[in-house]
Amino acid sequence: LCFAQKDVFQLKDIEKIAPKEKGITSMSVKEILQSLVDDGMVDTDRIGTSNYFWAFPSKALHARKRKLEELESQFAESSQKKETLQKSIEKSKIGREDTAERAALIEELAALRQKKEQLKAEIDKYRECDPDVIAEMRQTNKVAKEAANRWTDNIFSIKSWAKRKFGFEESRIDKSFGIPEDLDYID
Repeated sequence: LCFAQKDVFQLKDIEKIAPKEKGITSMSVKEILQSLVDDGMVDTDRIGTSNYFWAFPSKALHARKRKLEELESQFAESSQKKETLQKSIEKSKIGREDTAERAALIEELAALRQKKEQLKAEIDKYRECDPDVIAEMRQTNKVAKEAANRWTDNIFSIKSWAKRKFGFEESRIDKSFGIPEDLDYID
């Protein structure tokens, strides 16, 4: 509508003209117009209390030209990149021709990799005897023992506080909180 008449319109004008000329229901004109504005196909501006809408063919033509130039630039860039990659492939193929010596070296490499995996698996079997692993386990055990004794100390402190504060018997506190009778520090 705006292209055909090359004019500026208000919403009420478009709502009157669109159903007659384009067969658009008057209820959906505002939605369609907003969609065209959002897509950048129709321009809008507020002047005073009115909104004006327009779309000139020259703007669409310039937008298409810009898009075409952008796509041509991307195509040229991609073509250059493809050419560079082709040259790189050709360059890397030099010295990698299939020869008997190369096949033998590849076979030897595969065998060495397999042997490496076997040796690694064997080392993992004996990992528990590794002095570093044993030292790490001892350190972990020491930290765990200190933590257990710290919690035991905390339990004894709370039991002592409860006995003084509330006058409870130790056996009653143990039974109420599920504390074993033989709870003691770990040596």
